[in-house]
Amino acid sequence: MDILQVVGLGLVVCILAIILRVQKPPMATMLSITAGIMIFFAMMPQITSVFNVLRDLAGQANVSMVYMGTILKIVGIAYIADFGSQICRDAGEGALASKIEFAAKVIVLVMAVPIIVAVLQTLIKLVP
Repeated sequence: MDILQVVGLGLVVCILAIILRVQKPPMATMLSITAGIMIFFAMMPQITSVFNVLRDLAGQANVSMVYMGTILKIVGIAYIADFGSQICRDAGEGALASKIEFAAKVIVLVMAVPIIVAVLQTLIKLVP
């Protein structure tokens, strides 16, 4: 699905949601969520191909797959958390969206600790 299709779907759903919101607000919210999920899954092949390229490059550069895997998981967490929080905001649940973003930040921080430790240990070895 290219960008024109994504934008076209988004605009059509947006117009339908605006029309539905007047008469049936829950249906408008469900329509928006469904369209968002459809767009997310339509982008999965592109996301997967990017991850595969990054893994191949990490293998060629002799970067530990543990670190590369962690970095890719962190990127995935960021995208999924953003997607989930935007759905919550669309549904009028801004407070819940903020909690999702907070949880994602904590998870990313916890996952990044081993990488930070490895970088600091490398720096300590380089500096006498």
